Parts: sequence; structure tokens; C-alpha cells
Amino acid sequence: MKRAAVFVASMAFLCASAFAAGPKQYQVTGPVLEVKDDVVVIQKGKEKWEIALDKATKVTGGDLKVGSKVTVYYHMKASSIEVKGEKEKPESKKGEGKNP
Repeated sequence: MKRAAVFVASMAFLCASAFAAGPKQYQVTGPVLEVKDDVVVIQKGKEKWEIALDKATKVTGGDLKVGSKVTVYYHMKASSIEVKGEKEKPESKKGEGKNP
């Protein structure tokens, strides 16, 4: 009985901590092409990545400037969602499809 209670409690803790962790963290590494107050542009291969900056963004290890090689850690966050393609099903008329 004790083992079952410990198992249930540990599973509840693991599930709760998994949901509390938040969205997955990603990273991109490359040279800085441009730095503005609210965005940094990183070169990754042939692509240019624009990543937003705000007051909570921490910069460690030196100055964030053009030419510096950096690794940016970020989370994806939806700013808005528009659902498309759903259409309402027409309601059937009374008596339609029913046998008398």
C-alpha cells in the first residue's frame, strides 16, 4: 500500500513538473549581422534570423555587436492565431431523412 502511494505521488510530481516547464527552448548560433534596440540579426548558413529583444533579454560574456559570434536561446510564442477552413455544417430541415 505504501509503495502504491509513493508511486502515485511521484507520478503526480513528474507530470506537474513537465507542464510547469513551459515551452521548449531552442538555440541558434552564428555571427551577428545587425543589432537594434528590439532585434538582433544572426547569420545561420545562408539564412538571416531576426530575433526579437526586450528588457528581459540577458546578454552575457561580452558586448553584443556586429561581427560577434553568439548563441541565442529562445522560445517560440504565438502572438495570435487565426483558424481557417472550418465551415459550419448546415442544419437539416425538420423531417428530412426520417421515415414516417
